[in-house]
Amino acid sequence: MRGTRVQVRFRVLGALIALLGVFVLAGCTGDGDGGGGGTSGSGDKTPDAPPKAKILAEPLLDAKEVPVTAPVKLTVVEGTLTEATLANSEGKPVAGAIAPDKLSWTNTEVLGFGKTYTYTAKATGTDNKTVELRGSFTTMNPAKQIRATLNPGDNATVGVGMPVSVKFDTPVASKAAKAAVERALLVQTSVPVEGSWGWLHDRQVDWRPKDYWPANTKVTVNAKLYGLDYGNGAYGRADVSTKFTIGRNQVVKLHTPSHQMVVQRGGATVATYPASFGKDHDPNLNTPNGTMIVMAKAPTERFDNARYGYVNVWKKWAVRFSNHGEFIHENEENRGNIGKVNTSHGCANLLEPDAKAYFDSAMVGDPVEVTGSQATMPRSSDVNDWLFPWPQWQSMSALR
Repeated sequence: MRGTRVQVRFRVLGALIALLGVFVLAGCTGDGDGGGGGTSGSGDKTPDAPPKAKILAEPLLDAKEVPVTAPVKLTVVEGTLTEATLANSEGKPVAGAIAPDKLSWTNTEVLGFGKTYTYTAKATGTDNKTVELRGSFTTMNPAKQIRATLNPGDNATVGVGMPVSVKFDTPVASKAAKAAVERALLVQTSVPVEGSWGWLHDRQVDWRPKDYWPANTKVTVNAKLYGLDYGNGAYGRADVSTKFTIGRNQVVKLHTPSHQMVVQRGGATVATYPASFGKDHDPNLNTPNGTMIVMAKAPTERFDNARYGYVNVWKKWAVRFSNHGEFIHENEENRGNIGKVNTSHGCANLLEPDAKAYFDSAMVGDPVEVTGSQATMPRSSDVNDWLFPWPQWQSMSALR
């Protein structure tokens, strides 16, 4: 009995030792390459790391009501751009360029109202992996587009009193919108000129110098009004610009009691003509005091004023200097009073040879300074910029 128990114990112990040996051998067995882990099962394979590069877009994917002035920018992080395009609703590419460092792309062509744009970009990451981005956005479609015009026009040569005028086909009502307009306007001059914008009314803002323009100044005006928010759903329809030149300095002086018209050029008197101005005893018929400018001229002009008993009267060499009704023109019918008595209804009457000589020298924008009358030119005249003293003119800017 005792011997049998011992034999059983040895058999059990031997079995345990054999089993332990199997575990030890299994723990020491390798695959021969020094690596850990098995290779026979797909569940043991290390997954690929995601690409490092990322492409970011402004505006965002599927953005709506995007302002047309907002820049489109595609930017890559941890990589470089290899391709970038932006196409409009018709599939035509929008002009743009990848930056020299290849980290971004930006459009150089403005966007259109109410259009869908699609961008596509590719980039190579620092890990040499390629990523792509594709998306689209839609620009705003304003309820109203406001049109603006600029005067003087391109390549014009004008007198030293000529203002720059921006006119709108719809009123610009709020001060905030007016201020935004002024910030979008730029006047550049070939010589330094102090000046300011002033709102004459809700549809017109003018820029005039503090003093008359220096002769021969080159002027460039840029109005970046496209896409400008005017409020109440209205936006600027287009940018406008102009380049013009200031001519020689010629100023006309009409001192009504003198019965003479004096023409000065460069500060020196170059001509003195006998004249007859508006009737002194009736302020309604005076040639009103103030500084105006030559607005237009015509070889013949028709004059009508039924209130004072004349219609369809034609005069030669007519130079308009206000929309209140004042001209400089010939009036041979008033020859006996020219240079002696003021008998007109507000115009400056000259003898025909003098009227022709002045007409030939006159330029739109030349200042016409009237003094000595009982009446003052009303500021309702279309071109009244010089009727405002400089401090008052400055106060008419929405940026003040």
